[in-house]
Amino acid sequence: MRLVHAVHEPSGDGPHPTIVALHGWGASALDLLGLAPHLGPFLVICPQGPVEVAIAPGMRGYGWFPLSAGAPPDRAAFEVACTQLDAFLQDAVGRYPIAADKLAVLGFSQGGVMAYALALRERQRFAALAALSTWLVAELVKGTEQSPTLDRLPVLVQHGTSDPLIPVARGREAVEQLRAWQADVVYREYDMGHEINAASLRDLSEFLQRRLVSPLVRP
Repeated sequence: MRLVHAVHEPSGDGPHPTIVALHGWGASALDLLGLAPHLGPFLVICPQGPVEVAIAPGMRGYGWFPLSAGAPPDRAAFEVACTQLDAFLQDAVGRYPIAADKLAVLGFSQGGVMAYALALRERQRFAALAALSTWLVAELVKGTEQSPTLDRLPVLVQHGTSDPLIPVARGREAVEQLRAWQADVVYREYDMGHEINAASLRDLSEFLQRRLVSPLVRP
């Protein structure tokens, strides 16, 4: 497959409700894999960003596109990341026992920007979206000059009120834009920084199980 990735597979033959989890800047494919046992009976696929990042002397991490302090992301680099991630998802569908109608995308921090882009550009592929401690760059993620629509896509947005890296105002702004794009948004704030805490993890698990497992809900 075209990106390094880590996988948590539940018991049984499948096809399984599936979460594609996209890590943040400077992390790796293993960063969000630890969430898998706490989320529910899901196949969890964690691809690794293609951009190598020096995070400390002798330590490397990864990202999805280069970051420039105070400047918006470079569109060309962002489009390359979108293309690579789309190709990875196509390969994953052929390799893993994914229930095509129960596929969610989850992104933390920079991974959330990518998750927004995937959902906006391929709405029909996803049954739910979870955006954690992230921001939305509307002119990049929509990928078209036409007005996008999320057509009632269930979206969970979570943000820490004390986030020192991405201010909580960015999460609130994203919610307003998502509602304008006709998403079915649930927004939650927590007394935390740039992280996932016990309360946010519990809400995330409940959201995903309700949208991907409950027989009473259809995407």
